[in-house]
Amino acid sequence: MAGYTVAIVGRPNVGKSTLFNRLLEQRKAIVDDQSGVTRDRQYGIADWNGKTFNVIDTGGFVSNSDDVFEKEIRKQAKVAMEEANLIIFMCDVTTGITDLDEDVADVLRRTSKPVYLVVNKVDNNQRQLEATEFYSLGFEHVFFLSSMTGSGTGELLDAVASHITPEMGEASMETNLPKIAIIGQPNVGKSSLLNALVGDERNIVSDIAGTTRDTIHTHYNMFQKDFMLIDTAGIRRKTKVQEDLEFYSVIRAIKAIDEADVVMLLLDAEKGITAQDLSIYSLAARKGKGIVVLVNKWDLIEKSTNTARDYEKELKNRLAPFSDVPIIFTSVTEKQRIFKAIETALEVYENRLRRIQTSTLNEVMLKAIESYHPPVVRGIPIRIKYVTQLPTHTPAFAFFCNLPDDVKTPYRNYLENQLRSHFDFRGVPLKLFFRKK
Repeated sequence: MAGYTVAIVGRPNVGKSTLFNRLLEQRKAIVDDQSGVTRDRQYGIADWNGKTFNVIDTGGFVSNSDDVFEKEIRKQAKVAMEEANLIIFMCDVTTGITDLDEDVADVLRRTSKPVYLVVNKVDNNQRQLEATEFYSLGFEHVFFLSSMTGSGTGELLDAVASHITPEMGEASMETNLPKIAIIGQPNVGKSSLLNALVGDERNIVSDIAGTTRDTIHTHYNMFQKDFMLIDTAGIRRKTKVQEDLEFYSVIRAIKAIDEADVVMLLLDAEKGITAQDLSIYSLAARKGKGIVVLVNKWDLIEKSTNTARDYEKELKNRLAPFSDVPIIFTSVTEKQRIFKAIETALEVYENRLRRIQTSTLNEVMLKAIESYHPPVVRGIPIRIKYVTQLPTHTPAFAFFCNLPDDVKTPYRNYLENQLRSHFDFRGVPLKLFFRKK
């Protein structure tokens, strides 16, 4: 199911990151009083009343110099209008309406998508009164809140969640085909990979980062297998050559992850894995997608005997804790191992559908538990009696035991490793739940 994406826009220092953290209930961004401090990757998954949606804080994508600031913020409002499903436009009651707020409002009034005007730092009666001037910006939905204390965020989340229906964005294409998304930083070779696979110049490939028009779904038949390829190189229209691409490419990558069953993360062999790649990787893992890592431009690397082995080991360290993923060294230009990449992605797709009989599961796992018992808690041994696979889209297992809350990460990891060593779940994140027997 494709996800619902909410973008938070507004000028610096109005409290976008604080709200973002509230929505995600975690201190993901670095919050500081200095303008443009949000340097962390700004996207995550919010969960409210059983509905999940992607949240993007555009503040993380603004370059630091003042002259660029205002242009960037207007530009981001435009990108958010095109790419997000709903926009939270944030202002600050303590400064009143500024020229830049007016400008952004002007841009946002042109969209047919829902825009929620959020007036922040409203934490006493006086400010409640002052906040009423923001009605003059002409938005239908206005929320007064304090993202520091969290007052008012519940109403905002209720309003956002009301737009999300269970069948939101159900893919209309032949959904029974495996969907594989190609994601990665601008310029790692995503479009070239697609062209090498499709075998015709379906997208124009050039060295300017982000020249592809849009997310392109290519239906594909190869090795007698049918599947869809989702190309996320989709960045921008030709006219906006000066565009700051980062925000665009991130939003597109998140959309593609939502649509895909398996994600092929393309890395540049010379640059290695970047913080941005790791964020996208862990997002895909949290969404339960199958993952294959392709190290591209491998032909440009100086090689000795163990180059690939050492590179892979280092890469797996960076990907931990979830590092049971196929890593393939490719060269798109030389067409090295690109078909192997697809075969592997289809294997990962099968792994993600794998169902294990309860009898087999218990036979294997209870033996593993017997040979390495869970630790004793407050003098009481933890006893796991029974294991079953849950009927979910991605592999999830329930372990029934007497003290479900006391099973700690090291033992959980042991159980996951046992599952992986007995059944092939390579490339697939597993979820383990502990329930009271």
